[in-house]
Order: sequence, then C-alpha cells, then structure tokens
Amino acid sequence: MVRISNGLLGTLNLVILLLSVPVIGIGTWLRFHAASECEKFLQWPVIILGVFLSVVSLLGLLGSCCRMTFFLWIYLFVLFLLILGMFCFTVFAFVITNKGIGEVISGKGYKEYRLGDYSKWLQKRVGDWKTWEEIKSCMKDGKVCGGFNGDVGLKANDFYKQNLSPIKSGCCKPPTYCGFVYQNATYWVAPKSRITPGGVDCKTWNNDQSKLCYDCDSCKAGVLATMKSKWKYVSIFNIALIVFLIIVYSIGCCAIRNNKNDSYYKHYN
Repeated sequence: MVRISNGLLGTLNLVILLLSVPVIGIGTWLRFHAASECEKFLQWPVIILGVFLSVVSLLGLLGSCCRMTFFLWIYLFVLFLLILGMFCFTVFAFVITNKGIGEVISGKGYKEYRLGDYSKWLQKRVGDWKTWEEIKSCMKDGKVCGGFNGDVGLKANDFYKQNLSPIKSGCCKPPTYCGFVYQNATYWVAPKSRITPGGVDCKTWNNDQSKLCYDCDSCKAGVLATMKSKWKYVSIFNIALIVFLIIVYSIGCCAIRNNKNDSYYKHYN
C-alpha cells in the first residue's frame, strides 16, 4: 500500500512538472517573438525557471513514486538549498529596501524622491550605465510618461494636485526645486534666474519626450521607490513560498522514512 506521504509528494511534483511545461513554452515564445528589449531580457530567466522546476519535480517523482531513495535525497538537498537561498534573499532585500521615503512637497499632490535617501547598494545598481540603459529602455517601451500627453490641457493648479506615481514624478517632469515654469504637462520653461546650484537634474531635464528626465537622479530614485513599494507584495509571496517549501520538505523526509521502512520490510521477509 502506497504511503500517504509518498502519494502526496508524488502528486505535488506531478502538478509542478505539468506547470513547468507552459513556463518553458512562454520562455521559448519570448525568445522568438519578444517585442521589446524588456521581454527579451525575461526569456532566459523564464526558461531556466521552467527547466529547474521540471528537473526537481522529476527527482521528486522518482524518489516518491518509484521508491528511489537516492533521488529523493538529491531532491531534499535541492529543496534545502532553495529554502536557505530564498530566506537569505528575503532578509537581504528587506535590509536594502528599508531606507528611502518620498518627500512631501507643499501644495503638491505628489511626492518627490532623492537618490541619496536609498541604500548605497541600490544607488550603485542604478548608477551602473548598462543597467540603467536597460531600465530606461523598459520605461520608454512601457510609455510610463505617455499618459501626460492626455493631460496637456490641464492648468498648472490641476496638474500639481495629481497623485503621480514615483516614476512619473521623478522621470516625467523636472524636480520642483529647479523652479521650472509649467506650460503644460509635456512642456516646462526654465526659470530666468540661475538654476539651483548643484542641481544636476535641472540641467538634465529636456522637453523632448524621448529624453525628459530619464537620466536624472530623481528618475532613478523614483524607480527605487517603486521597487520598494512592490517589494512588500514580493516579500509576502516569498514568505508564503518558503512555508510551502518547508511543508514539502517535511513530506519528503517522511517519504524517505517510508522508503527505508519498505526496504527493511522486504529484506526481512
């Protein structure tokens, strides 16, 4: 009679094996039909994830259903490394995203963000030219500032009351401290007086819709602020996944014990 733990572990791994097939399919589709650099960037991580899931689930199936204890040991070892890695990653990500908060601007419905408020590690990542070019390309492909074209008719007071996202606040308009005069949502006039000393972003701003403030530190800070807010949801998912993996690991340990008991029973008889 098949033990409950072996049957349950086999069922879980069969489901994971079936799920890995469409994951590999999506990665392969992205490889040949990606419409942007962002989609092309995702192809290999998706394919690797699909292959990893299929290999691990096969090990679990062989170990639990075919009673091959050697493969079950490998399966548990991989699960242990995965649990440990995810735990370390979760703690690390929490530490590096703990700093940084938007600055409330008087009379404005949106906040502004400064790169120096975030951890040095994150500043270094977005400060890398190649990395930032990829992020910037993704934002342009996603037309994060495209919504401003529909706000061209807004008056200054109405525009200032908008609750802009961190990326729109940092990338799609000049920083407030620069003193640019609002003409419409896509066009700002530089002040006649001298621009704020040390305000590199003030010189970087360009009304060209392909440039705007994509190379500003405020834009990089907006990206980091968005990442920080999204991390809350990612951390909840990670914790839930770690708990699930621990449960699967426990079931796997029971399956190994069952395999040993069955081997002993057969040998005794």
